[in-house]
Amino acid sequence: MLKQIIEKKEKKVEYVELIYDLIFVYIVGRNNSLLHNITNGFVNPASVFAYILCTLAVIQIWNFSTYYINIYGRHSVREHVFLFLNMFLLYFIGEATRIGWYEHHTMYHIAWILILLNVAAQYLFELRNHDNDANRRQIMRMAFVLISEAAVAGAAIFEYRFFGTSWLSLAAILYGMGFVLLFGQRNVASFVDFSHLSERAMLYVVFTFGEMIIVVSGYFGETMTANSLYFASMAFLIVVGLFLSYGVFYDRIIDRDRNTNGLLYMLTHIFIIFFLNNITNSLEFMRDEEVELMPKIIFLIASFIMYYVFLFALCGYSKNSLKPAFFLIPALVSAVFAAVMFVFRENMYANIAVSVVYAFVMFAIIFVNVKKQGVSQ
Repeated sequence: MLKQIIEKKEKKVEYVELIYDLIFVYIVGRNNSLLHNITNGFVNPASVFAYILCTLAVIQIWNFSTYYINIYGRHSVREHVFLFLNMFLLYFIGEATRIGWYEHHTMYHIAWILILLNVAAQYLFELRNHDNDANRRQIMRMAFVLISEAAVAGAAIFEYRFFGTSWLSLAAILYGMGFVLLFGQRNVASFVDFSHLSERAMLYVVFTFGEMIIVVSGYFGETMTANSLYFASMAFLIVVGLFLSYGVFYDRIIDRDRNTNGLLYMLTHIFIIFFLNNITNSLEFMRDEEVELMPKIIFLIASFIMYYVFLFALCGYSKNSLKPAFFLIPALVSAVFAAVMFVFRENMYANIAVSVVYAFVMFAIIFVNVKKQGVSQ
């Protein structure tokens, strides 16, 4: 046990993990492109469903891989081969992720199934290193979840072929989330290096912000004008405000030395990243005159507020207990933000300025309260 603890403290994010993460930067952009299917001022409902499904599926794939590496990763040749194989399979997922997603449904699902089985195989190979201990039981549970989720994803192929629907695809993702959370609560926290896990989650968030910055560049347009400069500046400030809020949580609030299995932390990050993606898309919609006004505003408001809801959900991993005001004031500010956005819904100049103010007010509230309540670095 002492050896496990020493190894846990020494675990660092390796360059191979960073290379693996780069493929997800590509996938984020592909997922966001699914929402660019506008019909009569609205995003096509089938495209919205595909976007939700594909975004959650890819983040979950990343979660499964990261969790395995965190607990059992030794950076061996076998592990690297499996990791690069998953990277290659993710290219098929990326290629299938386009406006005509349903036309590539089978290819997407076959790649998804093979990735799940790839991670399951790594767990099963790991069995050789464990006899009758708690690790062995954990390995068997995780392999079962991965293989059974792959089976549900396989059934989704036939569902689409015979019925033209893909509800089993979403069921596979929810099944994986639910059972990992259920089985994972039995995991011994000392197996998990939470410092490494939280750093990996932070890096994925950073990559997501990177995609947001790429979208902001589109505000400049082919010709620089005062109008394009204003919107580009405001959009960039939104990115900065959102990033600073996450940065305070990561640097000042989260106890990265905590002895925990980290499952809720990683599950919460699935939704933090999901709503960051939504904010990226809402910034694109803001300058897209094809999209109807009300859906555009509702999507923007909901994406912002839900990002902060799940960010504040990370307080369960706080270094110190936080007073109720830390949650109440942001809730009131969010309500005011939503009301003001609806009042100025027809004025995009005002909308984007209000969004900037909201992002920085939320950052200020988080930063000031952290200092007042004595949360240390």
